[in-house]
Amino acid sequence: MTALAPTLQAFFTERLIAQRQASPHTVAAYRDGLRLLIAFASARCGKQPHQLDFEDLGAPCIGAFLEHIQRQRDASARTRNARLTAIRALFRFASLRHPEHAELIARVLAIPAKRFDRALVSFLTLEEIEALLASPDRSSWTGRRDHALLLTAVCTGLRVSELTALTCKGRKERVTPLTPQAVSVLRAWMTERARGPAGPLFPTRRGTRLSRDAVQRRLDKYAGLAAQHCPSLQHKRLTPHVLRHSCAMQLREAGTDLSVIALWLGHQRLDTAQIYLDADLAIKQRALARTTPPRVAPGRYHPPDPLLAFLERI
Repeated sequence: MTALAPTLQAFFTERLIAQRQASPHTVAAYRDGLRLLIAFASARCGKQPHQLDFEDLGAPCIGAFLEHIQRQRDASARTRNARLTAIRALFRFASLRHPEHAELIARVLAIPAKRFDRALVSFLTLEEIEALLASPDRSSWTGRRDHALLLTAVCTGLRVSELTALTCKGRKERVTPLTPQAVSVLRAWMTERARGPAGPLFPTRRGTRLSRDAVQRRLDKYAGLAAQHCPSLQHKRLTPHVLRHSCAMQLREAGTDLSVIALWLGHQRLDTAQIYLDADLAIKQRALARTTPPRVAPGRYHPPDPLLAFLERI
């Protein structure tokens, strides 16, 4: 067996799991990316995966792999960069174990990420949130469960994996405030739920945990119902993450500092919450109004001449 295989194994068992205590989601993402790379390099070199060595995974191979997943697998620039992040993490780990490959590793680590235009986050307005929350039929057990689930998602900004993993009691990973309305609804739901404290807070009829797909199906259903009373929802694709963004944007609209939003949502880095500032057009408009020169009425620029107006529209 070559030096690559044991290094790859140690990267997951020692570095990611034991030292960094990476989440299962992170471990799975790195595993999938590196598995694709190993399969690509194996086909490229005509070797079995366990026969591959570091020389087979040099910068030319990595570059060809990144090009392959974008062209042949139709991956986005964001996905391409995520695969590169996993590769870099492996090679940084390998640099400490195999200094004899320092030059090869340095060339791989020098491969740049690809720039891409970051789309503005999609979120719901207060009116759209109210229409969505009013959609579940609360005369049924399922409707009351779904109403409590949607309200919790909007109030807390939890990820869908965190939302479905909630139990009545258990190990606390972070503390998130709740509105009085959410507290009232959750108390009533927990009384009705009448299951053991270790079970999921929002169970299926059989008492098992809701899957990610099940949550999306419920959301699709209620989005369609809500759109009948709130037409703007017809033009939005709702996902559990949109509810998370909606929570952040409600906090931002209320004047909450970005550092508090990042803490509220459980972000590890403050700059992750920057996307909510970029998306808040109302804040930009207010900032523009505050910078208006004295004795000049706030407002948008209107060209005084038809030719200037034409140039302005280009």
